[in-house]
Amino acid sequence: MNSSNDDELVLRGVLDPWKAAVDAHEPEEVARLFTEDAIFQGLHPYSVGRQGIAEYYDSQPLGMKAEFEIVETRRYAEDLVLGYLDTEFTFTDRSPVDVKLAVLVKRGAEGWSIAHYQVSRL
Repeated sequence: MNSSNDDELVLRGVLDPWKAAVDAHEPEEVARLFTEDAIFQGLHPYSVGRQGIAEYYDSQPLGMKAEFEIVETRRYAEDLVLGYLDTEFTFTDRSPVDVKLAVLVKRGAEGWSIAHYQVSRL
């Protein structure tokens, strides 16, 4: 049985590079961390697939940064880990945006990728 520490390591293995790519404003790098058919729900209408994800992050302002804290994890199958996160996006010219982020990461032939991403303002 996997421990929550193992699940957190799985999530960090995907989310740390996600944060680095978001912080560097590299939308194509962000999109590569997702599955080909990922469902993506940011704060704009949802999209499916890497193209929509790259377009979403390309539309974000330069200087946007992401910080996250993993709040909960669940392993629903050997190759599926859910993460629930407190996330803050900061900007150079406006107040930060605090959101809840749920991600489902899936292990495939090339390793772990984000298959579902949903942001909520609470």
